[in-house]
Amino acid sequence: MQLLYRGHPTLITMGVKERPQCYFDVELNREPVGRIVFQLFSDVCPKTSKNFLCLCTGEKGTGKITGKNLCYKGSTFHRVVKNFMVQGGDFTEGNGRGGESIYGGYFEEWSFAK
Repeated sequence: MQLLYRGHPTLITMGVKERPQCYFDVELNREPVGRIVFQLFSDVCPKTSKNFLCLCTGEKGTGKITGKNLCYKGSTFHRVVKNFMVQGGDFTEGNGRGGESIYGGYFEEWSFAK
């Protein structure tokens, strides 16, 4: 079983406070199975949101570190928990240990702890 993103996710601009949204069209064995819609909190996490959007569109080209296309297109879900969640986005290794941000390598994750 393999889940794949189909095509480039497209940016749409609906939602609360004009927060950007994008989506993945998901396939299982090359058959469409649904769409996952993401609303990005660009007002709260601007750097993370920009990274995610750019990886959705592929507009930043090739990564400086990995030499791979900076894009989720064609990447797989490396972890699927039925009726709960999926994890994906590792377009370099395909197992959750790889990846690269549009900023080169990794960047510090946001902390909401006060």
